[in-house]
Amino acid sequence: MRKFGELIGMAFQIKDDLFDYTEDAIGKPTGIDIKEQKMTLPLIYVINNCSAKEKSWLINSIKNHNKDKKRVKEVIAFVKNQNGLAYAEQKMIEFQQEAIQLLQKFPDSDYKASLLLMVNYVIERKI
Repeated sequence: MRKFGELIGMAFQIKDDLFDYTEDAIGKPTGIDIKEQKMTLPLIYVINNCSAKEKSWLINSIKNHNKDKKRVKEVIAFVKNQNGLAYAEQKMIEFQQEAIQLLQKFPDSDYKASLLLMVNYVIERKI
């Protein structure tokens, strides 16, 4: 169950990271993590998979231009265009599937059903 908790915790955090890149009305403005210089999974993925010049621009943007709304929007757009969100969503689903697999060895019960609902809620939540 400890491993189960770690997996859904990771999935929950990735979902939270993804919210920083969406313009949906979720109660959290976009770009907050970037403004706070937080290295989230979508951003880490892109930094590790872009050119040296792009990497330099990203790091400079986050360190020195994180209060500039236009620059933050450019960083968000770049992360989206470089598949940072797709990668993070894929990892989130992998954590979800691994958590579900851990539950499969337990007999069916109301408890197991509730845990399955929780796992699915974590990645489907809108806030």
